[in-house]
Amino acid sequence: QVQLVESGGGLVQPGGSLRLSCAASVNIFNINNMGWYRQAPGKERELVARITSSGNTYYADSVKGRFTISRDNAKNTVYLQMNSLKPEDTAEYYCHARRVFPAYNIDYWGKGTLVTVSS
Repeated sequence: QVQLVESGGGLVQPGGSLRLSCAASVNIFNINNMGWYRQAPGKERELVARITSSGNTYYADSVKGRFTISRDNAKNTVYLQMNSLKPEDTAEYYCHARRVFPAYNIDYWGKGTLVTVSS
């Protein structure tokens, strides 16, 4: 079992920055994929950024050039640095981890941290 705990959300003005953290209860070195999703009110949950165990990253088009995902295996933590925030980035942000096995995957989710971008 993997427990994920997010932190770092809050209220920020447009153009500001926040750094989200996701602390895992296990060694993340062997977790294949870790990432951040977000869900705005009335919208579906969407993938924001993902990082593999080898360090490969993926970003949604809407955040490319503004957000950076990173992982610190020694601290069992994944980060999401968010710069140049826009009101449309307002959402609940969820940490996600996926263990990949030959015949199946196991997904884990944190409880979320709220990011509000408003003046």
